[in-house]
Amino acid sequence: MGIRKTLQEQAFNFSRRTMERLLADDKRAQAVAGALGTVQRGKRALDRGQEEVMRALQLASKTEFKALGRALSGLKRRARELDERLSAATPKRD
Repeated sequence: MGIRKTLQEQAFNFSRRTMERLLADDKRAQAVAGALGTVQRGKRALDRGQEEVMRALQLASKTEFKALGRALSGLKRRARELDERLSAATPKRD
């Protein structure tokens, strides 16, 4: 096993043991879960605010970029399929 793999394994074991100790107490575990919930709600609120600002500035938002990326990916795939069909249907010239 290489040094990198060994270090990764040790880091994983250390973090696992730390989390086990941290979450062993129910009160602490509930506090951690509450904090994580608060962070997630904050991130959603930030994302919504960012999207509103982007729309107000008439700029594309992150979700619109993702949708455009998926549409472009589908168009590329369709173009490849059509190119393959066209290549198969057209006789090759020497």
